[in-house]
Amino acid sequence: MASKISRQRKLERARAERRLARQAQHARRKRQIQAGIAASLALVLIVLGVTWALGGFSSKPDTANNVASSCLWVPKNPTSSAAGSADTGTPSAGELRSGFETMTIKTNLGDITAQLDLTKAPCAAASFKFLGEKAFFNGSNCHRLNTDAKTLTCGDPHGDGTGGPSYQFADEDVPTAPLAKSAATPSTSPGATSTSPGATTAAAGASYYAKGTIVMVNTGANTNGSQFTIVYGDASTLAAAYSIVGTVTTGLDIVEKVAQGGVINTANQPAVEGKPKTTLTIQQLTVAVPGAPSATVAPSPTSAASAAAQ
Repeated sequence: MASKISRQRKLERARAERRLARQAQHARRKRQIQAGIAASLALVLIVLGVTWALGGFSSKPDTANNVASSCLWVPKNPTSSAAGSADTGTPSAGELRSGFETMTIKTNLGDITAQLDLTKAPCAAASFKFLGEKAFFNGSNCHRLNTDAKTLTCGDPHGDGTGGPSYQFADEDVPTAPLAKSAATPSTSPGATSTSPGATTAAAGASYYAKGTIVMVNTGANTNGSQFTIVYGDASTLAAAYSIVGTVTTGLDIVEKVAQGGVINTANQPAVEGKPKTTLTIQQLTVAVPGAPSATVAPSPTSAASAAAQ
């Protein structure tokens, strides 16, 4: 009897030990699963944290076109001197802001091409492209030659320095230091009333714009429109008050030819600034990525009528 009871106790102990072993194994498996889940969650959190720190959740720009929408096109006051501005509308948002584009100016004397720097002057480049597509410049004459400042100004459909689009935009790439010393003296043209390049001059001995530079005309800070000036000579006396748009790559000899023709003076007296004797008419202005074909734009009735009036 005693041996039977002893065997039963041994069997119960064995069953109890097996039960405890199974419970311990289950607990170990549970801890392993929990540890695996915790490690996975930690890894996911680390990946998410690194992605967030690197800006992975920020809205990505269109890297194919590298566009942004930061140009501010300010309407001109209709009661100001810009009352004669054409109602052009404004360029669309999303101007290119890196790389270069080629501006081609077809004239009665041949083609002038220039490289526009989109990194430094994206708004000016966008404005030229927009107005060129509207045939805004077609039929307009370059209206002001300054043989002292070595500049030729174009881009006004009226041909007298008063015209422009119905908007204006801010300065972009205005030089802050002279390129080199120059012996040129500031322009002192009598009777000059325009604040276009040439009327405002650099300090004696300073030159801020290299030969071939294209700059925007303004009537004060942040008043750029359609008029632009081509610097055709070294040591220009033009003051550091105008945005640089780009550089002439071919056709500068055409501008030099106009400069050599001199200035028309109504009093039949020698002059350094005024209407050029040699007429330079813009037939078409286009802006395109280098190598891309330029669209042919037919002359607009407005620009044709303006050219005929001149």
